Amino acid sequence: MRYIVNENCIGCGRCAMVCPQVFEMTDEGVAKAADTPTEPTEESEDARTGCPVDAIEKV
Repeated sequence: MRYIVNENCIGCGRCAMVCPQVFEMTDEGVAKAADTPTEPTEESEDARTGCPVDAIEKV
């Protein structure tokens, strides 16, 4: 499973603070998920469900 950050991202940075193993902020000021598949963890799911604009999807 992978996570993706869609175009709804407002760049708040919460996901990168909660789960830096999977999410990072880009030079453009929005979040990006790791390109490699990852098993969901408590932190990655907290980042996904805590996104204020629901910009994180599981694929």
